[in-house]
Amino acid sequence: MPIGKSWARCARQGWGAQQGSGQRGFGYVGLLLAVAFFGLASVGAARMMAASERAQQEADLLFIGHQFRAALRSYVASGSGGYPATLEDLLLDRRFPTVRRHLRRIYVDPLRGVAEWGTIPAPEGGIMGIYSLSERPPRKTAGFDPEDADIAITARMPRSDDAPPLTYRDWHFVYRPGMPDSSSSIAAPP
Repeated sequence: MPIGKSWARCARQGWGAQQGSGQRGFGYVGLLLAVAFFGLASVGAARMMAASERAQQEADLLFIGHQFRAALRSYVASGSGGYPATLEDLLLDRRFPTVRRHLRRIYVDPLRGVAEWGTIPAPEGGIMGIYSLSERPPRKTAGFDPEDADIAITARMPRSDDAPPLTYRDWHFVYRPGMPDSSSSIAAPP
């Protein structure tokens, strides 16, 4: 091919017509890669946020369980030693001429979003503890406070293959007379 014809064709079509023809679609592929990268990054961020929210829910559950345990301790210590018949008795203790309140409110279960709790009956009658009704498996299995020894023991117990997995229902917040009083160390949830 004579040089003159090639030179003339480049002048008619523009200088980049022959050179850039192999790069068509590169911008589209780059855009697809960027969208995929940002999609994966957002999935990772969502997983981290969900794990953080779950840890906060566990911390809230422990705080609320401690509040119920302290209220049960206060109720038993202030009266004849019996446990309350209902959780509402912790809100308004009518055993005395003046009303006493051992608990400000029936807390909402942070794992379920409702103010409904499982209750643990005392052998002599009444309620000696509470637990969440959530069926989700807990993240935390160690590092519990000394007053939560029941939870720590349950979390460490070997489970048979046919046993159901550990759930938040297994986290019992119980008051037994003679338990050490650690209510002074209970702080607001982080």
